[in-house]
Amino acid sequence: MNEGRSRFPGTIVPADKPVWGPEDLKDFDTVRDLGDPGRYPFTRGPYETMYGGRLWTMRQFSGFGSARDTNQRFKYLLEHGQTGLSVAFDMPTLMGYDSDHPRANGEVGREGVAICSLRNMETLFDGIPMGDVSTSMTINCTAAIMLAFYVACAEKQGVAAGRLRGTIQNDMLKEYIAQKEWVFPPEPSMRIIVDMIEFCADHLPKWHPVSISGYHIREAGSTSVQELAYTLMDGFTYVEYCLKRGIPVDKFAPRLSFFFNSHMNFFEEIAKFRAARRIWAKRMKNRYGAQSPESWRLRFHTQTAGCSLTAQQPENNIVRTAVEALAAVLGGTQSLHTNSMDEALALPTEQAVKIALRTQQILAHECDLTEVIDPLAGSYFIEALTNKMEEECERIFAAIEQMGGMVPAIERGYPQREIAKSALEFQRAVEEKRYVNVGVNEHVEGERPFPILKIDPAMEREQAAELKRIRERRDNAAVNRVLEEMRRAAREGRNLMPPIIEAVKVETTLGEIIEVLKKEFGEWREPPIYW
Repeated sequence: MNEGRSRFPGTIVPADKPVWGPEDLKDFDTVRDLGDPGRYPFTRGPYETMYGGRLWTMRQFSGFGSARDTNQRFKYLLEHGQTGLSVAFDMPTLMGYDSDHPRANGEVGREGVAICSLRNMETLFDGIPMGDVSTSMTINCTAAIMLAFYVACAEKQGVAAGRLRGTIQNDMLKEYIAQKEWVFPPEPSMRIIVDMIEFCADHLPKWHPVSISGYHIREAGSTSVQELAYTLMDGFTYVEYCLKRGIPVDKFAPRLSFFFNSHMNFFEEIAKFRAARRIWAKRMKNRYGAQSPESWRLRFHTQTAGCSLTAQQPENNIVRTAVEALAAVLGGTQSLHTNSMDEALALPTEQAVKIALRTQQILAHECDLTEVIDPLAGSYFIEALTNKMEEECERIFAAIEQMGGMVPAIERGYPQREIAKSALEFQRAVEEKRYVNVGVNEHVEGERPFPILKIDPAMEREQAAELKRIRERRDNAAVNRVLEEMRRAAREGRNLMPPIIEAVKVETTLGEIIEVLKKEFGEWREPPIYW
């Protein structure tokens, strides 16, 4: 390697190929492989006018401390130009523990907001018109309960479920693959996800019941190709389980959405986004028989790469985030979250969040990025990379299908093992300086103090006290009745969403619902993985 060159680990770009030309696109067909924006196979974008018709939604992932604390941050962000809310929950909430559970000790409100009762959800959205704002909730194994809280809270505001707009992540397959936050084994988890998809198709037509997430797969150390292949395979698996339930594909597929990572290998990220749309469209049309273009049209949210942020010289992260956000926009994202410079150290401060949001606003308004759709289309390099992405994904799809599908592959540890290998290779590249990480292995400076957000420990005590008051004041006989009805629904295979919504309306807590379902479905322990 030439001195001074840094090569992104795991890239599919061949080494020592600085020039690309017609020979790299011998079989390229502009009609078949590109088409027009907003038309099959959607390589150039999911909508005909793209940002000329509507800017991407600007979201900032926000949640910390109590529901009251986060409500104030939401209002701050909306006042400064954010156009959608994105909720981060604390670890106990993500794992199904109430804030007063022994396992929640020391974790309440630390990495997101603590929500374990309908009262908490009401406080979180106090003064925020739920019928007008689009909300994204990043939560998985307890997603059904959080959606129930949201629906019940909206009802108290006088907002019908059919008016609610937003997304709940609800992607358990990537949890088993990468993020490792689960309660139940894979099959019961898949059953709950299909229940939610079915319920939303019938009652929440503007809601996305699953955000199929490559983001956490990439954060765990995957390459861009692995992120794309495993994410799309997860999506196809949800489609297949819904079809087995008997739900018509064109009834649910238009409300499936995706969530991708945008990392520092700039051109490869753009190619990844373009390939994602084309692969999804072709499979939905040709394999699953979807007739509606809405079922072929892949739409996605993007978040800049948290794993690219460094605790050293945090200001450098502003530049990293800007580069990654630019790749997402050039790749045609529908909504975007830009990470704050201090997130390698703690939850972001208001100042850091504002800089991250201003990064999106500068891209939207000062760079002419919205004037031309897919401006890199036809580039020998970009089109060859897009094709290569698709070829590599098909190779991974074939390997997974040989194992019987994504659920058996996860149970065998296949994607987990491959991601671990890629993560190790990336770390070695940094340590050996084959990849220059500015401020970490080159251009290093001494550490200096940096202001970070700190959570007051008194908040945890207040949250536990409120839970105690709720349990004392509510109708506990009604709670027991609805929990028994939920238990029967779980046992009999009925859709779980209606009894869960009824449970939260009588102030049953998150942890109480999870404990009943644990007794019916059991708990999951990941088998050890060796290579």
